[in-house]
Amino acid sequence: MPDDLDPGLLLAGPLAPLALWSQKPRDLDGTSFPKLLRRGTTNSSAFRRLVEVIAPRPAGGGKMLRLSTGRGRRGDAVTFSASAAHRGIVMSYVVDFETVSTVGLESSPVAGALAGLRANEARYFRNKYGHVFTVEAAGDAAPTIDWVHRVLAEERGLVISSRPLEATAFQVENIRMAYVFYENGLSINVMYTVDEGGKRAVGFKLSDGMDVPAELESFKFARQRSKLAGTIRGSYFVIKKEH
Repeated sequence: MPDDLDPGLLLAGPLAPLALWSQKPRDLDGTSFPKLLRRGTTNSSAFRRLVEVIAPRPAGGGKMLRLSTGRGRRGDAVTFSASAAHRGIVMSYVVDFETVSTVGLESSPVAGALAGLRANEARYFRNKYGHVFTVEAAGDAAPTIDWVHRVLAEERGLVISSRPLEATAFQVENIRMAYVFYENGLSINVMYTVDEGGKRAVGFKLSDGMDVPAELESFKFARQRSKLAGTIRGSYFVIKKEH
């Protein structure tokens, strides 16, 4: 990419993703790409301008660049990840459980409590398994969300009415995990041990301040306190079928 191109103009137009390939990125509102990435901020105007120009991914192949704004082992991070199947930029978020952020959850009426609940899960998996809890926007995590919803439907005939905001899927040891975070403050996780005869269950957690969803009123919820999430109400059921 020529050095004399104005990245501000690139970020305002359809060629915005090409700015990420610049070998000598220029300042955006006084913040260079390297400084922006090292600082790990999601609040600067430069970062917001990057996010604002992310457009629907066009059809076709192509290699994409992956960038991260991570601050270290437990740092807040936003990652632009690559896919060989299409061109575009997909944003994922490494959940920071030391400084709770509502990134990706802003539309929830209980965004702060839901962010605390998400951070609580991230802390658990980091401390127990060393896993870095990374979530994707619902539009980029359709296979995970579809799988969780299929388990709910086939096991209990449940259909969640709220809109999913984020999801993640990963494996720790011999346990397959999937999480979906919903706009109303609900978090659903599926724990599925891959070994035959292992523990398999669906868990529900309600953010502090939200009502019990109508579709879950038949479940009994236990309460627990969390420094990150306040009062968490939780319930579960055991998975009987193969998924």
